[in-house]
Amino acid sequence: MEWRKCYLDLMLVPSGVLIVTAYHVWLWHKVRTRPLDTIIGLNASGRRYWVSSIMKDNDKKNILAVQTLRNTIMGSTLMATTSILLCSGIAAVLSSTYSIKKPLNDAVYGAHGEFIMALKYVTLLLVFLISFLCHCLSIRFTNQVNFLINVPQGHQQVCITPDYVSGLLEKGVILNTAGNRVFYGALPLLLWIFGPVLVFLCSVTLVPVLYNLDLVIGNGNDDGTTTGKKGKVDEIDVQIMETF
Repeated sequence: MEWRKCYLDLMLVPSGVLIVTAYHVWLWHKVRTRPLDTIIGLNASGRRYWVSSIMKDNDKKNILAVQTLRNTIMGSTLMATTSILLCSGIAAVLSSTYSIKKPLNDAVYGAHGEFIMALKYVTLLLVFLISFLCHCLSIRFTNQVNFLINVPQGHQQVCITPDYVSGLLEKGVILNTAGNRVFYGALPLLLWIFGPVLVFLCSVTLVPVLYNLDLVIGNGNDDGTTTGKKGKVDEIDVQIMETF
């Protein structure tokens, strides 16, 4: 049967990946051009003001800073642990002598060969490893911020400025966001085990869900009332994108 061959895999899986990739390219452009319309831009602006406020009044807010950063590290640690556990599970399946594809042969459209099944699991393994790496790097930068944000200001020999600390924090947040997005992208690939049709349907469903989570609806006005704020956020956004 034609359905048993790899035509569906060659058409639907790349199409689903392309849809998700195109959305994130559009989101990246949106963050650079109109950051006030995105959650990423607004949060970046708030974090920079937060770092400046903490370092300006460090004697009273040092505990707040440490607790906030600790919670951020715990979130990244949870995602990194989940990713590496899933990697271990996939590696166990790959090394197992049991052929998991046999019970699915009569129920799944698409290719069922040994090569395509190995490709599915290896792709998932690589995706979760990338997510794990991003979260580990995020923890590294956030740990640096945990120390530097409490450095006393006013000493001539201290070169730690709020802008420098904000830049480190943004690197950690960007890596954390990238790790989360890669982790989300693993969901359609996980459904690839049950056929390429589910990959495409999940990708098409994932994009509107992320759209509603990434954009701020009704934040600005057409009469230009947010023009002053937009100039400041554009400057902040340029500093964020320089971390790539």
